[in-house]
Amino acid sequence: MDQTKILLIEDEPDLAEVLLDYLLRDGFDAAVEADGVEGLAHIRRSPPDLLLLDLMLPGLDGLSILREVRKTSDLPVIMVTARVEEIDRLLGLELGADDYVCKPYSPREVVARVKTVLRRLRPRDQGAADAIQAPLVEIDAERWQARFMGLSLALTPKEFLLLQALVSRPGRVFSRANLLDLIAEGNLDVSERAVDSHMKNLRKKLSRVEPEREIVRSVYGVGFVFDG
Repeated sequence: MDQTKILLIEDEPDLAEVLLDYLLRDGFDAAVEADGVEGLAHIRRSPPDLLLLDLMLPGLDGLSILREVRKTSDLPVIMVTARVEEIDRLLGLELGADDYVCKPYSPREVVARVKTVLRRLRPRDQGAADAIQAPLVEIDAERWQARFMGLSLALTPKEFLLLQALVSRPGRVFSRANLLDLIAEGNLDVSERAVDSHMKNLRKKLSRVEPEREIVRSVYGVGFVFDG
């Protein structure tokens, strides 16, 4: 699967370097432009999946770039700015910005906002999203119901989300960071230890149905995988 492409247009090199590092570490294909004119040319040459756009830029300001983008594209745009006046917020929303992050910011917060916007705007394949079937597990996302070996599982919402993600990609090892994004819902105070706690409870409920079969397996130092 291709990496999600993020373009950051930011003229403060220290901020750009730190945020780029966070995006790359989280698995994004990220690039930076420091000039508004060059940034717009980059968008036209190689459209990203999401744009992180500073408001104050040399060459061409962020709102002008947003106006140009919105003439031809619904590209998700998060405005990154130190200008917090209400008029800028309203103007940006009228032009079609999807979210705002105000400086000074936490790079982790920006990455969380990126994931939230992508998740919110990503088209849903109803057949795949609402019903997942594996040889031993059935997931009904519409009714928030899961069955293992024909027996209904009494799962909490977070346990359900974890199982749904794992079952949707059998054999893929999900890192704790991947799974944390599912259950944190933008709450930056939630640590990866929460994943272990929820996963422990989920695996315990699965083992009550079939003690001899471990369908959700821990991969030491990495995360978890569904072997059903």
